[in-house]
Amino acid sequence: MIGATLGAYLLARFARTILAVFGAIFALIALVDFVEMFRRAAGIPQAGAGTIALLSMMRTPAISEQVLPFAVLGGSMFTFVALSRKLELVVARAAGVSVWQFLGPPLLVVLSIGIFSVAAFNPVAALLKQRADQIETSLFGGVQRAGSDSSLWIHQSSVDGQAIIRAEHSSDKGTVLANVSVFGFDQEDRFQERIDAARAHLLQGFWRLKDARVIAPGEKPHAFGVYLLATNLTPAQVTQSFVAPESVPFWDLPNVVRRTEQAGLDATAYRLRYQTLLARPLLLVAMVLIAACFSLRFFRFGGVSRTVAGGVISGFVLYVATKLVADLGGAGLLSAPVAAWSPAVVASMLGTLVLLNQEDG
Repeated sequence: MIGATLGAYLLARFARTILAVFGAIFALIALVDFVEMFRRAAGIPQAGAGTIALLSMMRTPAISEQVLPFAVLGGSMFTFVALSRKLELVVARAAGVSVWQFLGPPLLVVLSIGIFSVAAFNPVAALLKQRADQIETSLFGGVQRAGSDSSLWIHQSSVDGQAIIRAEHSSDKGTVLANVSVFGFDQEDRFQERIDAARAHLLQGFWRLKDARVIAPGEKPHAFGVYLLATNLTPAQVTQSFVAPESVPFWDLPNVVRRTEQAGLDATAYRLRYQTLLARPLLLVAMVLIAACFSLRFFRFGGVSRTVAGGVISGFVLYVATKLVADLGGAGLLSAPVAAWSPAVVASMLGTLVLLNQEDG
């Protein structure tokens, strides 16, 4: 087994380097976001420099979560290369320490970072993101849009049966809709009526439709100034459906999934987000293994640039694969656990295989 002194030394080196890289990326993101937000706020009197700086700092933690794997990859490669160039790894190997032994401390570091980022950092970042979205809406205004065709679709059930609601625009977190069409079905899922309305406002237990026109099979159209449509949706449920998965804290995601499904809404994005966060520690482990594959070699005769480039390209390929599989999961082509866990599992297995080939033949 690796000695306590060497283990503590490697653990401290990796922890400092990874946190330093993440801190530098965090500062860069905050600076770029501040410049962009300041440009957008030009001409808005209430958006001063202090308000924009606070808004950027509240937005940055949620954005920085996405680059955490790259911080782990960069910090790990930098540390491995530094240890190799100073012959520290050469001395450790000469003393009988195998690659699997001195990989223990960095893997312990990234596992701890991954668990902390999911259990503590993510809830704080999500709450700050929610608050930042509220401030941004109050400053810049605007109307929310949903869907690739700029339309919003909601499925609901009530005492009258099922209904599908389509709206061109939404505001107030989905509780106010514009240019609404409602397709109503009875308890036996037979088409009953279509309702077109200029606006719809969700209240407790019903939608209040304004300037509605009701069309039923075999009947003449009827116009109503105000039409009430029963619903099982609460304002909280509809509002939650308009919250981005990245803005929901990790510990709240299971309840959000349950409430969203009970309301008849699609919870795939929240389920995928939950599984992705669970898989994050393993993804960080995969990044360390990838870094080790390209950095655990003797650099006395050069080749550092090629090694670093190979590690960066491999990490980028893993990132693209993770996003691609996540898109397939979001589209329903893959289950959420498969979409979230497969890139980390496959990358970890490939990294282990390469290290076994390099170190043990």
